[in-house]
Amino acid sequence: MDFNNITIAIDGVIATITINRPESLNALNAPTINELSEALSRLSDDSNIRVLILTGSGAKAFVAGADIKEFSDYSTAEAEAMSRRGHEQLFDKIENLNKPVIAAINGFALGGGLELALACHIRYASENAKLGLPEVTLGLIPGYGGTQRLPKLIGRGLANEMIFSAKMITAERAARIGLVNEVLPQEELLEKTMELAKVIAANSPLAIREAIAAVNASDGADGYEKEIQAFGKLFELEDKKEGVTAFLEKRKPDF
Repeated sequence: MDFNNITIAIDGVIATITINRPESLNALNAPTINELSEALSRLSDDSNIRVLILTGSGAKAFVAGADIKEFSDYSTAEAEAMSRRGHEQLFDKIENLNKPVIAAINGFALGGGLELALACHIRYASENAKLGLPEVTLGLIPGYGGTQRLPKLIGRGLANEMIFSAKMITAERAARIGLVNEVLPQEELLEKTMELAKVIAANSPLAIREAIAAVNASDGADGYEKEIQAFGKLFELEDKKEGVTAFLEKRKPDF
C-alpha cells in the first residue's frame, strides 16, 4: 500500500509516523485513517521496530480534527458505522498495540485529533499546542473514544468541563491536569520525544508488550489477574533471563 496522507521515517528501532495533510491542518479523513491503520499493522509486525512516534506535519497542527465535509450529511446508521470503524481500525488499535506509541503533539489537537492523542500511550506537546473537543458546538459528541479515554486520564469533572464547554486548553494546562506528560519548545519536541523513545527501546520489548496489556486491563475487573499472569509468563521468556543475568553480572542487558 502506497501512502498519500502519511509518511514513515525509521531511525534504528524507532518509527515516526507523520500525518501529512498540512493544507487541511492534518484533518483525519477516511483515507488517512486507513493509511494509519495499515502503517500500524506493518510496524506492529516488524520485529526490528520497538517504539512508534505519531505526529503531524508543519508547525500548526498535530491533527485539527476530523474532516467534517466527509460526514456532514450522514444518516444515523452511517454515523454509527463511521465511529465503529474508526474505533476498530485505528483508535483501539493504537491503545492495544504491542509496542508503545508516543504522540508528539506539535500544534492543534482538536476533536478527532485529541482523541488520536488520547489513544496513544504517552503524550508530549509543544508549547504552542492547543487541545480541545469542540464537537458539542456542532451538535455532536466525540465519537472516537473521547468520552471514555479523557475521563479515565484526567477525571470526570475536568473531562466534563472540556467536553461540555468545547473550550481549547493550552499545553501548560494540559500538563497540569495530566493530559500530556511534558511540554516542550516546538523546536525541541521531536528531539525530546525521540530521546524518550530510545530510553524505552533499550528495555525489554517482551516486558513492555505485557505491561501495555496489563495497564489497559486496569480498566476492567480482571486487571490484577492480568498483571499476575503476565508477571508469571515473563519468567519463562528470554528477556527475563537476560535482564536478571545482566543485573547479577553488573552489566547492561542486551534485549
